[in-house]
Amino acid sequence: MDEFDTFGGDEDAALRYAIALSLQEGDNALPKKPIELSSDEDEDNLDKGPTYPPISKDLTILSKTEPPKNAPREEAPLVADQSASTPSSGFAALGIDRKKMEEERLARLRKRKSPDSEQDSQERRQRPKLDIQPTVSKATNDDLHNIPYPKGIVKKTWAAGFPRKDDIKIEEVLQRDELEIAVLSSFQWDEPWMLSKINFVKTKIVCIAFASNAAQQEEIKANAPKRAAIKFCFPPMMPTGNMHSKLLLLKYPRYLRIVVPSGNMVPYDWGETGVIENIVFLIDLPRIDDPKVRSSNRLGPFGEELSYFLKAQGLEDSLVNSLENYDFSEANRYRFIHTIASSHLGDKWQRTGYCGLGRAVKSLGLDTAGDIEIDFAVSSLGSVTQDLISAIYYAAQGDNGLKEYETRTTKGSKNKAPVQARPDFRNKFRIYFPSHNTVTRSRAGKDGAGTICVQSKWWDSATFPRELVHDCESVRTGLLSHSKLMMVYHTGLGRPRASYAYVGSANLSESAWGRLVKERGTSNPKLTCRNWECGVIVPIPPQDLSKDLAQRPSLSDFNSAIPVPMKIPSEAYGATKTKRPWFFLEN
Repeated sequence: MDEFDTFGGDEDAALRYAIALSLQEGDNALPKKPIELSSDEDEDNLDKGPTYPPISKDLTILSKTEPPKNAPREEAPLVADQSASTPSSGFAALGIDRKKMEEERLARLRKRKSPDSEQDSQERRQRPKLDIQPTVSKATNDDLHNIPYPKGIVKKTWAAGFPRKDDIKIEEVLQRDELEIAVLSSFQWDEPWMLSKINFVKTKIVCIAFASNAAQQEEIKANAPKRAAIKFCFPPMMPTGNMHSKLLLLKYPRYLRIVVPSGNMVPYDWGETGVIENIVFLIDLPRIDDPKVRSSNRLGPFGEELSYFLKAQGLEDSLVNSLENYDFSEANRYRFIHTIASSHLGDKWQRTGYCGLGRAVKSLGLDTAGDIEIDFAVSSLGSVTQDLISAIYYAAQGDNGLKEYETRTTKGSKNKAPVQARPDFRNKFRIYFPSHNTVTRSRAGKDGAGTICVQSKWWDSATFPRELVHDCESVRTGLLSHSKLMMVYHTGLGRPRASYAYVGSANLSESAWGRLVKERGTSNPKLTCRNWECGVIVPIPPQDLSKDLAQRPSLSDFNSAIPVPMKIPSEAYGATKTKRPWFFLEN
């Protein structure tokens, strides 16, 4: 049997298995329960931080004050070797180290370097603020004036060698001089680089990370630098799947910053090698100082789902409960959506995965019974089927998951009424993934595509919807995209109208979004999800309806709220094998 078949066609699970083999990990047993952080009696945990016990082991590399070799520079080479950015020391067992696998792949290639460099310009501009729904804010005008992103914003990651526009650097995200507490979640880590961006002696850090077993948890904790106030949270895992969510909660004296990026805590995902880009959602929430106002504060839809997700991951209650000390009024124009790695029964299946996506769309009033169109940019593709495409499509319309479930489970039944046939998705659902030619023509060529993957056996399967896939080319010529971005148009009223976008960690795979099935014994719905994921729904402000209804909407409809990273329209692969995607494991 093919070793990857056990992962049900999920690209991240297959890669984790391959990397585990390369690292010769022995014990793959998983903890039955999350390792909770130690309790702290202080209710305002995001203000004073958790209590940290002494850690006995120091890291030589972290005792130095100078940054690692791949620290940001005003000028960066057009092509940089990603594989050389992480030393072997540090708490390197933290999460998945794809760069290890990338090193082995790069050893089979001729290294290519370019001496060219470009000067990074300093243009900085905030996108128009979204005012989808009027809100009553508990914060004063002075509070909002002193906060960088009180309304929320979506930016691209900065890329070395490109002009500054609609982008952000990791230093601008973290603001290390003012940072008091950082809760960081990532799939992949470069810990020396990460700690070079944070004053880890002053700033308290909580890392939400993957560990394959209890021994690895202890190894990770023991290898943290003793001068750093670092704690760890290890979410419970399914037998297969990944801790793939990316989330930063950053506490400053006057506000809390929530960051949902598509990239990991590694330098190339934040543009420091100038070969790959990501997309980032940020919002800054003012602290509520008045005790009376704070006692009656409600998180609202965004904060409630964020809290639900963090508690499921095993983050200590006192830290999660301290979210109530911040004003979520402006955040509630958006929705925080997630995938929780577990099997979900009762009413819980409606709250996460693609079922949670549909629920969130409906709660924003963006649901529709009419046709929609979807542009979905991803960095990885699993064993995609029509079932998954249907599930995402119906959820994007605002369905809670039952429409696709009933269509699938009533096939061949003689006792049930016929269900509506699936729509033809060829003109309704476009997937963006880079071709082999796009990768080879990029700034770093094949050397820069180690985290972009699909397998040929999945692609060549008779059930794979190749006719829906389009080439993914960045509007910043030469960059490869690691972004996960779904843009949804409503088309029921004639001219397609931009409705909303999803920004987050989820690629297009069953592990990332889940699968609704019948529970044995009861036949009740059960949603099974293998990955941890999270993202944000960003509504698009209504556009000028006086425009020509016969004309397809331009990207300006979405660019009013988000910096669309890829070229649209883009060349379709078609149903033939003449155009091939980038196959990570074959290069």
